[in-house]
Amino acid sequence: MTTRTLSLLTPSGRLTLGSLLGALHPMRERQDDAFYGIADLHAMTTEHDPVALRAHTTEMATLLLAAGLDRATLFRQSRVPAHAQLGYLLECVVTTGELGRMTQYREKRRAGSADSVRTSLFTYPALMAADILLYRPAVVPVGDDQRQHVELTRDLALRFHRRYGEVFVVPEVVTAAGGRARVMDLAHPTRKMSKSADPAGSVLLLDPPDVVRRKVARAVTDSDTGPDAVRRDREAKPGVTNLLEVLEACGGSAAGLTTYGALKRAVTDAVVAELEPLQARYAALAADPAHVADVYRRGEERARTVTEPVLAAARTAMGL
Repeated sequence: MTTRTLSLLTPSGRLTLGSLLGALHPMRERQDDAFYGIADLHAMTTEHDPVALRAHTTEMATLLLAAGLDRATLFRQSRVPAHAQLGYLLECVVTTGELGRMTQYREKRRAGSADSVRTSLFTYPALMAADILLYRPAVVPVGDDQRQHVELTRDLALRFHRRYGEVFVVPEVVTAAGGRARVMDLAHPTRKMSKSADPAGSVLLLDPPDVVRRKVARAVTDSDTGPDAVRRDREAKPGVTNLLEVLEACGGSAAGLTTYGALKRAVTDAVVAELEPLQARYAALAADPAHVADVYRRGEERARTVTEPVLAAARTAMGL
């Protein structure tokens, strides 16, 4: 029996090499009964430019297809109404204490003033729980940064069942596959490469070769010039370790590399070779936007078919 797979990506910026190696490649390997969504509603929890959000969403939609996700069900979250509707119902189940303990909210709350933090950021975990529970997956693989949210999803599903009756599948939380590449920021190698961070440290999937070369050339290493300077050591040499892992994740080899210059040239060649076919497929798809729109329209129809009965059951159980 096929295990249903679910994953949503937020269009808060442009997809990076880290997105490709750490998320899209594993997603490409699991497309049977897979629902892959663009979480555009989540992108609105912080200050955003509507024009940029629309552009990032369109680009992401095309890149998911270019990355080979052509057998999965692809959809935009905002075009499947059950997401927002069940999100509100779960807001009626979760407590303010639970929401206030969410690490991401607390970090962003500390970074700004009370007047700059949107209510949607506070209630975001209820919408994320709805994203998951609507599709009744048995297992949810997560990284450390999302484990707290998925554990809250389990708690809400169990509480809902005690109060209103069983509607959802309570998913098991498992650590994301260890084989996933963890690509770090080239300028700040102790933090993950992010689509919403400083672009100087992030290789974007649509960066042309000369931009990739410039970014890799400026990647942080260290002052070691010894014969074993090019080696893995996450604590002492995070920048070098990151470059080595990117090189191997892109199919290259560090054999015989003894200088940082040689390492960076090898990384550049490997990354450019990894991105070239993706960018060619993207260009062809971008030239046929009607085809991309049709793929997502059909995916959204299927997503609505799957989620509407779950929403209806939850509404009935709560007395609506």
